[in-house]
Amino acid sequence: MKIDGKWALVMEYIEGKTLDDLIRENPKNAEAYFNRMVDIQLDMHKYKACRLWHHTDKMQDRINESGLDETTRYELHTRLSGLPKHDKLCHGDFVPINIIITPDDKPCVIDWFHATQGNASADAARTFLCLMLAGNEKHAEIYLRLFCEKSKTARRYVETWMSIVAASQLVKHKPEEKEFLMRWAHVVEYD
Repeated sequence: MKIDGKWALVMEYIEGKTLDDLIRENPKNAEAYFNRMVDIQLDMHKYKACRLWHHTDKMQDRINESGLDETTRYELHTRLSGLPKHDKLCHGDFVPINIIITPDDKPCVIDWFHATQGNASADAARTFLCLMLAGNEKHAEIYLRLFCEKSKTARRYVETWMSIVAASQLVKHKPEEKEFLMRWAHVVEYD
């Protein structure tokens, strides 16, 4: 909006707890929380976002800036070019800390900075890798299993996005993530 003739970003405080808080407070209910998280994500993916930047274009740029060798970049570009281009609304950072559950039990998804249009499986691959980077393989596996079951998507299809998403994450140049992402970024066929 404009305030005194100047553009301003208006932020609103949302009362509640993040899904991350709820999972930490009630670890025995983690599966139920991830079940809800996937439902929220699948509802979001029902929307088209034709005016947003397409995530394949964003990923092509990020692969170029990843610091990977030329052969690996070529393989990643080739793989990305061969994947279906969708126009679904993708959050790009859909993790439990970005989902607030209000006191009246309504979900509110925050931090839309990385939102793009694209393939829901790429968005799921990004969520999986973010959960892995957070150090909780169990939660990452629960999430991915539920996403694949509820969306009726083969895990193998989501995994085709993993190396591309990992390479695009390398542009953040976080030393603590580099080794993990480098392993995922190398083009391999998944079993």
